[in-house]
Amino acid sequence: MKKVLLMLVALLSVVVTTEAQRLIKGTVSDKSGNPVIGANVVAKGTTTGTVTDASGNYSLNVPNGVNTLVITYAGYATQEVTLGAGNMMDVSMEEGVLLDETVVTAMGIKKLKNDLGYSAQKVDGDDVSNGREGALINSLSAKVAGLNVLRNNNVGGSTNVVLRGYKSLSGDNQALFIVDGVPIDNTNNNNANQKIGRGGYYDYGSAANDINPNDIENITVLKGAAATALYGSRAANGVILITTKKGMTKDGIGVTLNLGASVGNYDPATFAKYQNKYGGGYGQYYEDPSGFLLYRDPKTYAPIDPATNPNGILVVPTSEDASWGAKFDPNKTVYQWDAFDPTSANYGKGKAWVAAKNGPASFFETAFGSNNSITLDKATDNGFFKLGYTRVTDKGVIPNSKLNKDIITFGSAYNLTKKLTASANINYTATRAKGRYGSGYGNSLNPMSSFREWWQTNVDLQEQKAAYDRTKKNVTWNWADPTDLHPIYWDNPYWAINENYQNDARNRYYGNVRLNYAVTSWLNAMGQVGLDLYNEYQEERIAVGSLDPSRYGRFDRNFKETNYDLLLTTKNFKLANELTFNALLGGNIRKTQINSIFDETNGGLAVPGVYALANSVNPRNAPVEKASELQVNGVFAGANFNYHSYLNLDLTMRRDKASSLPTDNNVYYYPSASLGFNFVNALMPNNDVLSFGKIRVNYAEVGNTAPVLSVYDTYNQYNFNVIDGTTTSSFNGASLGSNPTIKNNNNLKPERTKNIEGGVELGFLKNRIFLDATVYKMNTLDQILPISVSRATGYFQKYINAGNIENKGVELVLTLRPVAMKNFDWMTRLNWARNRNKVIDLGGTVTNLQLGSFQGGVSVNASVGESYGVLKGNDYTYKDGKRIVGANGLYVLSSTSDKVIGNINPDWTGGWYNSFRFKQVTLSFLIDMKMGGDIFNLDQYYGLATGLYPETAGLNDQGKEVRAALADGGGIILDGVLADGTPNTKRVSAVNFGIYGYRRNAAKAFVYDASFIKLREVNLSYTLPKSCCNNGMMKGATIGIYARNLAILYKNLPYADPEETLSSGNIQGFQVGTYPVTRVVGVNLTVKF
Repeated sequence: MKKVLLMLVALLSVVVTTEAQRLIKGTVSDKSGNPVIGANVVAKGTTTGTVTDASGNYSLNVPNGVNTLVITYAGYATQEVTLGAGNMMDVSMEEGVLLDETVVTAMGIKKLKNDLGYSAQKVDGDDVSNGREGALINSLSAKVAGLNVLRNNNVGGSTNVVLRGYKSLSGDNQALFIVDGVPIDNTNNNNANQKIGRGGYYDYGSAANDINPNDIENITVLKGAAATALYGSRAANGVILITTKKGMTKDGIGVTLNLGASVGNYDPATFAKYQNKYGGGYGQYYEDPSGFLLYRDPKTYAPIDPATNPNGILVVPTSEDASWGAKFDPNKTVYQWDAFDPTSANYGKGKAWVAAKNGPASFFETAFGSNNSITLDKATDNGFFKLGYTRVTDKGVIPNSKLNKDIITFGSAYNLTKKLTASANINYTATRAKGRYGSGYGNSLNPMSSFREWWQTNVDLQEQKAAYDRTKKNVTWNWADPTDLHPIYWDNPYWAINENYQNDARNRYYGNVRLNYAVTSWLNAMGQVGLDLYNEYQEERIAVGSLDPSRYGRFDRNFKETNYDLLLTTKNFKLANELTFNALLGGNIRKTQINSIFDETNGGLAVPGVYALANSVNPRNAPVEKASELQVNGVFAGANFNYHSYLNLDLTMRRDKASSLPTDNNVYYYPSASLGFNFVNALMPNNDVLSFGKIRVNYAEVGNTAPVLSVYDTYNQYNFNVIDGTTTSSFNGASLGSNPTIKNNNNLKPERTKNIEGGVELGFLKNRIFLDATVYKMNTLDQILPISVSRATGYFQKYINAGNIENKGVELVLTLRPVAMKNFDWMTRLNWARNRNKVIDLGGTVTNLQLGSFQGGVSVNASVGESYGVLKGNDYTYKDGKRIVGANGLYVLSSTSDKVIGNINPDWTGGWYNSFRFKQVTLSFLIDMKMGGDIFNLDQYYGLATGLYPETAGLNDQGKEVRAALADGGGIILDGVLADGTPNTKRVSAVNFGIYGYRRNAAKAFVYDASFIKLREVNLSYTLPKSCCNNGMMKGATIGIYARNLAILYKNLPYADPEETLSSGNIQGFQVGTYPVTRVVGVNLTVKF
C-alpha cells in the first residue's frame, strides 16, 4: 500500500503541459485602480485557472479554442471577458455583488451563495492566519455568527466550539471539522476528573488544532441541519468545512517564505491582586500573646509558654495557607519558612514583618512564540502541486512550559486525461509538549490554586525560586511545623513545575486520494479515500520528595478513521424555459477504530528520578485497556431545481446504517428541503437602492448516533459491587469481569435534531451595505440519557432514549464598505447572535439530569423547564428580595444545594471586524463580545475566606479596620434584614477568617457575570508596491505587526478572565485555579519568490 501511495504521489507531482495553448497576461483591479489580490481567473469551460498575485497580476496558459476568461472574487460581480488577438487582458471589476460568491457546501460541493437556501458563513484564510494563532479553533473567535468559541489560557489548551447552543444532553456538542473532504477527529482526551476541576490533572488540548492555520484557503461554516444533512448521523452540531491552499504559481516554481516571532506577558487584569496589610494565618488561634503567631524556643523551635519564657521567638504559622494573620509591622521580627532552611542566608534568623516584595505575579515569565514556514508551489493548465513545512513554537508564561509543532503539507492534482483527474492531499503534524499547565483544585501541579486561594502574602516567591535553584529540593513555604519540615499542603511552586511536569506527543497523518472522472458530458464521478490517523502518548510524574506520593503513569492512544466516498453529480439540465435541474447521488463508508492503554507505578518510585513503569515499589496493577470500533454506511441523494436564477429548491436525503445501533433497528433517514427566492431579481431588477434581496426557508433532520458499546452489555476486567462500591476478585484470585456502572440498552436509537430555519439577505447600494439575518428553531429528540436505577439491578444507571432540548435563536451579519477609494478603503463587519436553550423533557418522571458536580457544592444541570447548563448550589434566604440575617448576625443559608444560582448560556455573542487600507498599508482589528452567562469561581469562594484580596482588609462603616476587634471598632454589619424584615444592625467580628468567603456565604455569592468585550486581534501590515518587485526574484513582500488578546475592554468577573474554562465539552460554568490571559505582540514577514 505504501508503495502504491508513493507512486501516486510521484505521479501527481509531475506537472507538464501537453496541449496547444497561448499565454494571456494582465491585471485585475477594482474601479478605483487598486489591485484585486487573489481573484480567480479561469478559462471558461475548463478547469484551467490561476489567481492574481499581490499586485493584481495574473498569467494563464489558455487552451486553443477557448476565447473567454471568467474572473471571480468575493464581493465583486463575476466578469466574463472575450479574448482578442493579443496576449494582454486587463480587467476592471465591479464591487459588491456577493451573490456570485462561490462557497463550499456539504460533501465539498461548490455552490453560488445566491443559490443557497440555508445559512452558511465563509471565512477567508487570511482572516484565520493573520493573527498567527497556533491553534486553529481559537482563530475563529468572534468571526462567525452563532459560533460560540470558549478557550482557556493554558499552553495548547482545549477550546470549546459550539454552534447554535447545546443540543445533546450526554453526547458530543462540538462542531464537526472537515478538511478537503476528510472528517478530522476533535476528541478531548482529558481525564473526567480534570473536566470537573479536580486537582492533579492536565488539559491536553483539542485534537483539531493539529490543522495548520497557515495552509487554509477558506472556511465555510455550515450551521443548520439543512446545510449539514448530507452528513447524516454526525451532522447535528454543525460543520466547519476547511479548504486548503492549492499550487498557483505559473512562472517557475513559487516559493513563499513566512517568518514570525512574538512575545507575550500576562494580563494583570486577569490575575489576583493581594492585600498588603496582613500576613499568614487564619486568625487569633495561635501561641503568642496576640494569638496571631507561633511562639517558639529559639533553639529547638518547640512551642513554649510566653508567660514563663520571655525570650521566645515569633514564628509565622507555616502550616497555614491563608493571609488572615498578624497585621504587618516593620518593627516586628518574625521567623518565616526560610529561617528553617540550612542553605538559606536567612537560616536561623527572623525578618521584618512586611508584605513580600515579590508576590505570585513574579511567577510569570515572558512568553515567546514563533511561526515560520516555507511553501513551494507550481501550477500549469494540467495540474498543480504544493509542498510546505511549518514550524510553530510556543513557550508559555509558566516556567518550564512549551509546545512545538512540526507540520508538513502536500497537495497535488493532475489531469491524467481530458476526462480523468487525480489529486491527493497529505498532511503530517507532530506535536510535542512539555510542562502543560496543571489544572484543578488543591494540588501543587496547579500553582494558581494556591496563589488564588491558599497563600501567605508574606511569602516572597523569588526567594522560593532561589531555594529550589540552590538545592533542587522541595524547600516549601508551607512546612507542617518548624519542628516537622515536610510540606503539609503545598510544595514549593518551582519544585512542582520543574520536577512534577508532564510531557506528551502526537503524530498525526490526514488527507485523501481522489479521482474525478467525467463519465459523460453531463455526469461526473468522484471517488475518494480519506484517512485521519494518529497515535499519541501522555506521561505524568510526581517526584520523590513531593507532597503527593511519587508516581509515573503513561497513557497511549491510537485513533484511525477511514472514509470511502463516491459521489455522482450531474450538470444543469434545462427542463423548461428558464427551469434547470441538477442531481447528486453518493455513498460513504466510515470506519473508526480507537484503542488505548493506561498503566502506572504502584506504591511510589523505587529509585528517585527514574520515570519508568518498571521502577515501581510494588507490583503494578493490570493496565486499563480500551478498544472500540464503529462503522457507518451511508447513501445519499439530492436534487436541485432553479427557476430563472431567482427561485432555488434543494432537496436531499441520507440513509445511515450504524454498527453502534441494534442490528434489527440500525437504519435511519435524514431528509432536508431548502428554498431560496431572490425577490429583487424577480420583482425589481436594476434597483439602484436595493441591489440584492433573497428570502430563504428550510427544514431538515439530522442525527447523533448512539455511543459505541452502549447497546449490548459489556463487562469490566474486575468485579465491582455497585451495592457497596467494593472491588473484589474471584475464582482463586483470577478476576474475570463484572458489570459496569451503566446498563446498556439494545433498543437504543440515535438522537435526532429537527430544524426549521428562515432567513433574509439584503444588499443596498451595489451591496456596499449587506445584511444577512437568520432565525431558527431546533428540537433534539430521543436524547440518550443515563437514568438512575435501583442498585439491586447490579447497576447505577441505564441508557434510555428520552428527552427533548429546544434551541431557537437569531443571527445577524452586517457588512459595510463605507469608503472605497483608490488609496483608501474601509470595510467593517458586525456579527451578532442570540440563542435560547430550554430542556423540554427528560423522559417522564425525571426532572433533572446532573451533568457535573464541582467543589463548593455546585453542579451544572439539565433541568426540565430550564436552560441546559443551569448552575445549582445553596443560596441565601430572602425576605422581600433582601438577604435574611440570623440572630447571630450571620446570613441564613438555604439548607439544600438544589437552588438555581446561575446559567452558563450567554444572552448574546458578537464580533466586530474592521479593516482600513491606505495605499500599501492595512490596519485591522477584531472586537470579541459576549454578554450574559454565569460562572462559578472557586478562587473567589476560597480566596476571599482566606483573606488574600484587598476587599477583605478594608475599612468598615465606622472607618475602622474590618479585621480589628469589636472593642476597637472593628467588625462588620452584614447587609440584610432580620426574619421580620427589619434592617440588620448586629455587628459581627472579623478577627478570624471566613466572613467574606465560603464559611459564611452561599455558593450563590460566587457566581459571576461572565460577560466580556475583548480586543481580540490587531494587525498592521505594509505590502511592498509593485514597482519594488518588477525586476528581481522577489514577487512580493508584506511585513506586519500583530497582537492578540491585547486588552479586555469590559468584564465583571474580578481578577480573572471570564472566558477561561477548564476543558472543552459539556461541563462548563466553573473556574478554579485560573490562569491569566497572555497578551501577545509579534512581527511577521512574508516574502514570495
